[in-house]
Amino acid sequence: MGRLQLVLEPILFDEIARRAKRTGASRSLIVRDLVRKGIEIEEDIQLSDVAESRWKTLKKRAVLSHEAVKRKFG
Repeated sequence: MGRLQLVLEPILFDEIARRAKRTGASRSLIVRDLVRKGIEIEEDIQLSDVAESRWKTLKKRAVLSHEAVKRKFG
């Protein structure tokens, strides 16, 4: 694993310390999990933007229902 050193505002540092104390996890683990969740959320937002863009250009007549897909492709 890589290491990273960062500087946090006191309010963020205190919140991480509280979460660590409450859960018994290290501050490092708390930060790692929060970074992971933040990246996942950012990816979800980007995918949502792509889906919204595709939805706007979708030709409604070309859309098949679930039943039509089952009949066509088995």
